[in-house]
Amino acid sequence: MVEFRKPTWETLGGISIPSYHAPDSDTEKPGQPPYTRGIHEHMYRSRLWTMRQYAGFSSAKETNERFRLLLNRGQKGLSVAFDLPTQLGLDADDALSEGEVGKVGVSISCLQDMRDLFAEIPLDKVSTSMTINAPAMVLLAMYTVVAEEQGVSSQQISGTIQNDILKEYIARGTYVFPPNHSMRLITDIFEYCSENIPKWNTISISGYHIREAGSTAVQELAFTLSNALGYVDSAIDKGLKIDTFAPRLSFFFNCHNDFLEEVSKFRAARRLWHDLMTERYNPQNPRSTKLRFHTQVAGVSLTAQQPLNNISRVTIQALAAVCGGTQSLHTNSYDEALGLPTEQSATIALRTQQIIAEESGVADVVDPFAGSFHIESLTDKIYLESKNEIEKIEAMGGALKAIEQGYQQQEIHTTAYRYYNEIERGHRRIVGVNHGTMDEQIAIKAMKLNPEVAQQQTERLNQLRENRNTTQVEKILQTITAASKNGDNLFPLVLDAVRNDATLGEIMQAMKNVFGTYSAPSGF
Repeated sequence: MVEFRKPTWETLGGISIPSYHAPDSDTEKPGQPPYTRGIHEHMYRSRLWTMRQYAGFSSAKETNERFRLLLNRGQKGLSVAFDLPTQLGLDADDALSEGEVGKVGVSISCLQDMRDLFAEIPLDKVSTSMTINAPAMVLLAMYTVVAEEQGVSSQQISGTIQNDILKEYIARGTYVFPPNHSMRLITDIFEYCSENIPKWNTISISGYHIREAGSTAVQELAFTLSNALGYVDSAIDKGLKIDTFAPRLSFFFNCHNDFLEEVSKFRAARRLWHDLMTERYNPQNPRSTKLRFHTQVAGVSLTAQQPLNNISRVTIQALAAVCGGTQSLHTNSYDEALGLPTEQSATIALRTQQIIAEESGVADVVDPFAGSFHIESLTDKIYLESKNEIEKIEAMGGALKAIEQGYQQQEIHTTAYRYYNEIERGHRRIVGVNHGTMDEQIAIKAMKLNPEVAQQQTERLNQLRENRNTTQVEKILQTITAASKNGDNLFPLVLDAVRNDATLGEIMQAMKNVFGTYSAPSGF
């Protein structure tokens, strides 16, 4: 029996509305393959999307305060931004971390940092998304141990790690290890979590950063699903069965300003993923073919000029994501082109989602644009063009081989160059930038970071190393190095290292001893 959010469903004027329209028996229904209209029959009538706000800055304690503020104001899930040293698997006191600690996210170097990050937040009640890739295994291990200390088993925790290294080589750059070794870590996570952390989404295959780097909607979809096929093939090569890991695959898309294109992109994505999985792998579990995705509105679309205009942009983009059937959503704050979001701007971003959910009416009906000639045509075109692009990549040997040739990178560079040329020439109008401009004095008060966070982190790490069992830690790290060489699953060993207070950088170094590090070929 489906539980609905409201006792009756009607327009603001009192007109009764059905969950969805299906004029004949041949019309695809929501919740049925190939899922163009949504992965659930009643979608938001039974449960709204998870409202997340991406947050992370300075120390774990300060970020924890922002998390609890947002939860108190109605946010339903946490989304963690890590600083650059953490994303690169470096401790805060590493010489390479200097000047970057706590700058673009929260600094996490050890288990105590993770404890502070989630203090007073019940991890059996909240789902957590962590935007972390190269060191994803270590951060998930820390999260698992903190949950255990709260009395929450690994069977109970839910959330997502991004863990999508291929898009790092394509568009974002926070890779550490060579591609083949990175793929090995990802499949180790798939294998361990399928048995031990069953509610966790082991990867969030991301088109977001591909789009932010300058791709088109079609390229975003094609490159993302191509990467996903690469992960599936790698897991199967490791000996995993498709239905043991595919139901926990998740996706992460951008939502840009072209409202109708974005709605159509999400509809095409579900259909295309279902068809690719069915044709290539013949899974028996229907959940293996369902594309579940998180959406973040387009950071690159935010302007420093007339920043309050960004509230309108965010609203349009968020509305498109909802009409496209997203499972969770982050709305950017209007001041992000100027600095880290303030409490006020982050609250407005959250309220934007709540207004869409409760006042706009779009959450009351499934797939509200179904049957539109334009939307259906655009969905079909995006599907076909994306599939053709995927087939081109497959002919190169798959996503990894194409990345090594620089194909996706070059395609994105070309598209981005064309787009910004259009803006420079005035062929594409951006309000406040080359259209509707005016003299202004920007009165945005950006949030200030704690300048002492790097020193505080260094002192914490010094104390940690003085008080722990150094011999035990060194022994565990040697075990990780040995397993990196012999192919054993690394996740249980990383958990052991975390429990014994090995730091993020030390664990990553134990792997670097075997895997080495990676630098992209010049020109990519």
